[in-house]
Amino acid sequence: MYIIGNIMVSDEVTDEQFACNLTACKGACCWEGDFGAPLATSELSTLEEVYPEVAPYLTDAGRAAIAEQGLYTVNEQTNGHDTPLVDNAACAYMTLNDQGMAMCGIEQAQRAGAISWKKPISCHLYPIRVKTNPAANFEALNYDRWDICSAACTKGKREKIRVFEFAREALIRKYGVAWYEELAAAVDREGE
Repeated sequence: MYIIGNIMVSDEVTDEQFACNLTACKGACCWEGDFGAPLATSELSTLEEVYPEVAPYLTDAGRAAIAEQGLYTVNEQTNGHDTPLVDNAACAYMTLNDQGMAMCGIEQAQRAGAISWKKPISCHLYPIRVKTNPAANFEALNYDRWDICSAACTKGKREKIRVFEFAREALIRKYGVAWYEELAAAVDREGE
């Protein structure tokens, strides 16, 4: 385990290999599972602010689910907030491209220049999941293993990309360049 500031990083995040293979899984993490994407408390107001610009990028079913459930739902198991689901399956913010691959409507709006927010940080960080302990003032980063990501594990091994390297942009977005560089240097020192 690595401790960088008040962030604990599991060895699996630094040792295991992973690189999304969307041609194989088609983005199944956007429609599989029991809950929507976890949302940070700070993202709730952002979602409220950007939704009018995001809505045109969503499916009719996604907009209907949001109209019925709200922009986000309360997850009673985690006491946090998640994105709403369409028929207890796909994320309401998910769309499909012509090849049947899941796309994020929020990210599509961002890429089109309609908004500056990329997407929820939990989606951007995946397969890293963040556990927060506010009382102890620390966060723990863990690798979330899921069988639907087996092709990503194979691709990561083939290309020699570790989980934290795959999630570099997201980790920098959340914790900053200096934090990421400190983690990478610690991993390199350990490997010597």
